[in-house]
Amino acid sequence: MPARKLDNHPRRYELTKELHARPFMPIAVPGRALMVAFKQERNAQERDPAADREHLLNFIERHGGPHPAPGASHHIGDFDRFVLKWERHTEFVSYLLVEEGAGADLFDASLSEHLPEEWLAEAPGKVVAAVEIEIIEAADAEAAEALITNGGLAREFSRESLVMAKVIDGGALAIGDFRIHEGDFSRFALIVHQGVGARRIGRAVQRLVEIENYRVLAMLALPIARSLSGRLNQIDRELTALLARVADREDPVTEQAILDELTALSAEIEALSASTAFRFGAARAYEAIVHERIEMMREERMVGRQLFSEFMFRRFDPAMRTVRAAEARLEGLATRASRTADLLRTRVDVALQAQNQDLLTSMDRRAALQLRLQETVEGLSVVAISYYAVSLGSYALAPVAELIDVEKDLLVAVSVVPIAFGVWSFVRSIRQRVSRDTQ
Repeated sequence: MPARKLDNHPRRYELTKELHARPFMPIAVPGRALMVAFKQERNAQERDPAADREHLLNFIERHGGPHPAPGASHHIGDFDRFVLKWERHTEFVSYLLVEEGAGADLFDASLSEHLPEEWLAEAPGKVVAAVEIEIIEAADAEAAEALITNGGLAREFSRESLVMAKVIDGGALAIGDFRIHEGDFSRFALIVHQGVGARRIGRAVQRLVEIENYRVLAMLALPIARSLSGRLNQIDRELTALLARVADREDPVTEQAILDELTALSAEIEALSASTAFRFGAARAYEAIVHERIEMMREERMVGRQLFSEFMFRRFDPAMRTVRAAEARLEGLATRASRTADLLRTRVDVALQAQNQDLLTSMDRRAALQLRLQETVEGLSVVAISYYAVSLGSYALAPVAELIDVEKDLLVAVSVVPIAFGVWSFVRSIRQRVSRDTQ
């Protein structure tokens, strides 16, 4: 039957620390698995656990099955017709449905019958990834190869991006193409040789699901990196022009005008860094998980076939390098803006020091002028005070001149010198006392 179409609308990031502590689900062959992951478009890392649990309970009530423990972040429930593995991560929630038995047709997605449209619409977020996995049994490697070439399995995948590798230490063959097929599902096939245990099959299925899930999540950073490219080029040119103006001493533009422009650019760079830091950091973490899961599969080459690691090297790694390059450019621009601000600050400091030097020189000149003026005033003060002292003394000396029978004018003239000396000595002592008090 046709697969139920999902709203494939990828966005954001999560890095779970509990992943290795969560149990793998044993899977028998033949069988099939279907996984859907939901993620909020905004602030997915702050998703509400209660909403995720309510959506899970809604699913359980529709099909009848055991409830998860309170506060659980993962749950495995047997619904007779299928087994559900539910996992709540920081940024997304995944539902892995597994059923035993071979279907009438490959990739008919019969499990999608258990994902009704109204339940999908009520999900706390959009479907970020959806995966179908067919688990097929073959007697040996030759039978598996015949199933691919003669059984028509290869026609279910795109030849341009087909990947194929021996996994589980040669006990199985994993096939995929990392393309979105009918119903918005990615497809994988796991051809298992006879005698491989159910738990090993479960681990292989879980790793295939995680490779596709985390690959999609890591790729969410690529559109952001591409959209930043144009603005980063403009900021680069504006910073270069500002730096040239800082270095040009003949530029009539004031430091304040340059500082205003630089502050605006720095604020924009910091805003871009803050808005992309989570997404870019998440891409690095998800990229590491993808390569780690591929390494855990211990893939072996089939003659003439592309390995999972080779596909990632050709298609996935360049995208991640683009993301890292955008992140590095943001950091580099922030560093350049900081250095430009330091240069501008140095230019302003040098100008201030020159102004301060001129001000000190001017103050020294004014102080010298004030000293000379003060000395002049002191001389005039001695003359004026002496004049008034002699004038007052003439009245006191008039009786004395009569007693000693001396001319009054002569006696006044004789007193001028000692009075002037006394006034000078008094003014000088006052000046010295003031100088000592101000030191």
